[in-house]
Amino acid sequence: MSDKTPRKVAVVMGGPSAERDVSLSTGRECAAALREAGFDVVELDAGADLVARLRDIAPDVIFNALHGRWGEDGCVQGVFEWLQIPYTHSGVLASALAMDKQRAKDVFVSAGLPVVNSVIAKKADVALRHVMAPPYVVKPNNEGSSVGIYIVNEGANSPPQLAESMPDEVMVETYAPGRELTTTVMGDRALGVTDIITDGWYDYEAKYATGGSRHEIPANVPQEIYDACMAFAVRAHTALGCRGVSRTDFRWDEARGLDGLILLETNTQPGMTPTSLSPEQAAHCGMSFAAFCAWMVEDASCDR
Repeated sequence: MSDKTPRKVAVVMGGPSAERDVSLSTGRECAAALREAGFDVVELDAGADLVARLRDIAPDVIFNALHGRWGEDGCVQGVFEWLQIPYTHSGVLASALAMDKQRAKDVFVSAGLPVVNSVIAKKADVALRHVMAPPYVVKPNNEGSSVGIYIVNEGANSPPQLAESMPDEVMVETYAPGRELTTTVMGDRALGVTDIITDGWYDYEAKYATGGSRHEIPANVPQEIYDACMAFAVRAHTALGCRGVSRTDFRWDEARGLDGLILLETNTQPGMTPTSLSPEQAAHCGMSFAAFCAWMVEDASCDR
């Protein structure tokens, strides 16, 4: 660590979102890695007293380990900007855009990136009738980590019965079949392509439970597909205005070649747990977890 590296880092984690538990795991792992890298680390569970706690701690840098609403949708980024404390990951606008799946998709379309058709619909309408021809997927428009995903298969007679916890408006999008691929972008560089292998849908349990999925890196796909994932991930990162680290997820239908590669979404705060994809891709490039976290701290700034 150079003399210019900030010494005190506040790792902000937890918070009130549906992804609180994952965020706490991410935060603890990153805090340990940053201590290993030589930083003075304070772990901070984000609550209503966040501003007061940050003023008290007076960190040189905030490592944003929050996931889900409030933590990666531009809200807490606005707080960090107000306090003028340098922070990691994307800024207010890119965070808000990426978290809103439909608006992010509009940006991707403008950038010439491949996406499937989708609509925003009332939860009540989705439960009453098929708002598009099956197969399709229903999910919240502004949550991550496969929270609240419903798959309606081809030939389904009835629409899905959505949980009360689902928001009043949801995204309904054409189901994209095929393999689950993902690419992390660090700064302006794509790190690699991982093939996520599961027994079924890559849901919340598959993402975070030990043994829930198997990650093959580099993905055993044609070079054309590998290169396209790398290029599309950088283009998505740039189009949204992301900073630091992001991760873009794809589905690939092998039978259709390059035409079967679909961009699903970009995550501006990728998970950093023991089973997470971005640290694995950094390791694939020869970067330790501690070095990966330290790079994010050194990249931190305001006005992101």
